[in-house]
Amino acid sequence: MANDFPRMVMLLRKERGLSQKQVALDLNISQALLSHYEKGIRECGLDFMVKIADYFNVSCDYLLGRTSERSIGGYSYTAPTAVSAPEAKNEEKRSSVVIDHNKKLISDSLEIVFRLLEQADHKGLTAEVSSYLMVTVYKLIRAIYSTNPKNPQAMFSVIPELYKGVSTALQSVVEANINCIASGKTAGDFRGIDSGAAPSLSPDIISKTYPELAHSLYALIREVESNMKKLI
Repeated sequence: MANDFPRMVMLLRKERGLSQKQVALDLNISQALLSHYEKGIRECGLDFMVKIADYFNVSCDYLLGRTSERSIGGYSYTAPTAVSAPEAKNEEKRSSVVIDHNKKLISDSLEIVFRLLEQADHKGLTAEVSSYLMVTVYKLIRAIYSTNPKNPQAMFSVIPELYKGVSTALQSVVEANINCIASGKTAGDFRGIDSGAAPSLSPDIISKTYPELAHSLYALIREVESNMKKLI
């Protein structure tokens, strides 16, 4: 069975704020058996896979990591190539749903990032992570701003011919600094983080510490990794 299955079951359970005990009870299996499924210690049969797919209202392909579409009870993120006039209103509604959904995933996940930075209390790590996020927002804003060539470029001091390459280079340097600091090594003026100061994390810890935010983080992880796998 695909290695994605144990992780997907755990993330779906965490997303809904359910305990192993509750899910095991609902599915009429022991908590120990469910724990073994989530850890990949044991493989479930096809009957159970269908049962747990129905329980979480997703497809078996989604559980196996074969698709990013939940299919059952979900909506597609893939926009049609053309939208007729009668469908335009429905398309606008769907876009609004996608915006609200993605905004929540991103904002909740960023809230966890900054709470973890506060917990780590490391000036260098906080500065570099903040810089990385600011560069990312800058690139996105400038790309959207530039969709209309009539928009005045005086808002930006770096010329259009340079900003894409230079901002990407800056982002790569900052990312390298983050990885260096996180591994305990010095990057520029910033010392590496001490292992004792690094946050102790696991899905259980994240769910218990950030119960109102964790489900968004798990959903974001699934969506990003699903898109990553399309490139592999």
